[in-house]
Amino acid sequence: MGFHLPRIVRAKLGLKRTLSSSETTVVPKGHFAVYVGEAEKKRFVVPISFLKHPSFQTLLCEAEEEFGFDHPMGALTIPCSEETFVDLTCNLQSS
Repeated sequence: MGFHLPRIVRAKLGLKRTLSSSETTVVPKGHFAVYVGEAEKKRFVVPISFLKHPSFQTLLCEAEEEFGFDHPMGALTIPCSEETFVDLTCNLQSS
């Protein structure tokens, strides 16, 4: 079992078209912003439909356990690596 780097790179490029990492981006209707990362936080805008997926709900539970409802960034922050988040959201988009 190994990683196929070209597949990961293509998936990440496709994700950047639908998820925004710009701080100044307006969150469109039907989406919400989250911060993801371990050391440096990166902002992503994701569809609300992700909230119904059990794997995304698991991430939200982990965020609640780690940060509670009072986080210094003032926004929803998910405690996982950017790569893990990108992989998860790519899988959610394809399902």
